[in-house]
Amino acid sequence: MLATQNPTQTKAWAALEAHFAKVKEVTLQQLFAQDAARAPKYTLQWEDFLVDYSKNNWDETTRNLLLQLAEECDLKASIEKYFTGDKINATEGRAVLHTALRSAEKEILVDGQNVIPEIEEVKAKIKAFSQEIISGKRKGYTGKPFTDVVNIGIGGSDLGPVMVSEALKFYKNHLNIHFISNVDGDHVHEVIKHLNPETTLFVIVSKTFTTQETLSNALTVKKWFLKHAKEADVAKHFVAVSTNLKKIDEFGIAPENVFPMWDWVGGRFSLWSAVGLTIALSVGYEHFAALLLGAQKMDEHFRTAPFKENLPVLLALLSVWYTNFYGAETEAIIPYTQYLHRFPAYLQQAIMESNGKYIDRGGQRVNYQTSAIVWGEPGTNAQHAFFQLIHQGTKRIPADFIGFKHSLYGDQDHQDKLMANFLAQTEALMEGKTPEQVRAEGVAEHLVPFKVFEGNKPTTTLLIDKLTPESLGKLIALYEHKIFVQGVLWNIYSYDQWGVELGKQLAGTILKDFSAAQPAKHDSSTSQLIERVKSE
Repeated sequence: MLATQNPTQTKAWAALEAHFAKVKEVTLQQLFAQDAARAPKYTLQWEDFLVDYSKNNWDETTRNLLLQLAEECDLKASIEKYFTGDKINATEGRAVLHTALRSAEKEILVDGQNVIPEIEEVKAKIKAFSQEIISGKRKGYTGKPFTDVVNIGIGGSDLGPVMVSEALKFYKNHLNIHFISNVDGDHVHEVIKHLNPETTLFVIVSKTFTTQETLSNALTVKKWFLKHAKEADVAKHFVAVSTNLKKIDEFGIAPENVFPMWDWVGGRFSLWSAVGLTIALSVGYEHFAALLLGAQKMDEHFRTAPFKENLPVLLALLSVWYTNFYGAETEAIIPYTQYLHRFPAYLQQAIMESNGKYIDRGGQRVNYQTSAIVWGEPGTNAQHAFFQLIHQGTKRIPADFIGFKHSLYGDQDHQDKLMANFLAQTEALMEGKTPEQVRAEGVAEHLVPFKVFEGNKPTTTLLIDKLTPESLGKLIALYEHKIFVQGVLWNIYSYDQWGVELGKQLAGTILKDFSAAQPAKHDSSTSQLIERVKSE
């Protein structure tokens, strides 16, 4: 288990509060003016990643005090517990070992059992199955090769696979990939209306095989499938990633088409497991393996690099600095590639479901802020949408800008324009535009206030050589470990998600109310709305 340490009771926290009182009015413009060598001092090159965090409101003292906070919160020992199978998900009594899924180690123990052989066995099964589908060796009930794959899941069983499949679309094969997640029936029927049941494979992803949304969608799809095929044909067209063998058997899925899940892998960190089967089907197992390799390399960096040179640690410390001292409530993720258009949504779950907690590891209510609200869209689209708020709004919004030096199709004209915008926005957010500069442009005096940009808007730039499966694996793992560090420092359990349960429980009650003669007792607003929905 992780040690319990209220961060506000540490010496480093008190020192940070005193330090913040001195530097809170110091601007980024001033920091750069004071130090001509600031950029290289606050830039790290690691493999194909360059991370420039110089455009942030901190100095050497800030960074050192935050590093001291990490030491006082026992981060180093916590990292080892994270990687070695300690039950750091204490409220559920589980280890947190998604890192084991991409590990090169020969032995990692969970409850005294080495889990590596089982992981390797599942990887081999994913490889064999995906290759058979892609090659056409494995066919549907009429003898035709598969052309389409539908992933049916929700939460981590959807967000991870859909994000990676979209991110790696450049590398995809001939299979058409679809995703069904929302229990909204219109969503299901929109997906299946153009599919051919003879050539469609369905991947049902649910650890318990009882998740309402996933099971409802799977049963609707099965009903549609059986309008064209026989019950025995289900075995050829449906596979399951689950642990509930009884429910899977009742559904009609063949035992050889079942891929296991483990309770020491949280759903939002599960794309590296058999939950990533759809990824392997979309881009081929070799690219899926490269994704795992990239994550493994980031794991090694996080586990071994000194904190002052450790990318996940530094990004987490910046987040704590803004959240707990500047009072920033949100963080923006801006990838300058359309391929990563689902990355902010993926991180919303990963970050906010992990660290959106108000109870600390000692069971007490925290007296400080935890997770920021995470949001974002790809650039340059975002520049024509919410960048107005970041540039001239009243809120401090730290932003991560993620860009790639080389495009995949090699269109240099487009790439130059994309990168020009990528670089210009962080400069503009930092530098702003003074009244004098506005006047020098010949702007009428009454319009000058409207065209002034104060600047001093913090950004971190992640510049990566090229979007490859391996670099994507590194990027995802970078944010996974940032989440872990934040949770350690905030003294919360990042790997449970009790907050998603209450609404699901009440939904079950309300569903029964729709047909009940005597509905359950609710507040007057909810009762009124139930009646209105029933009457439609």
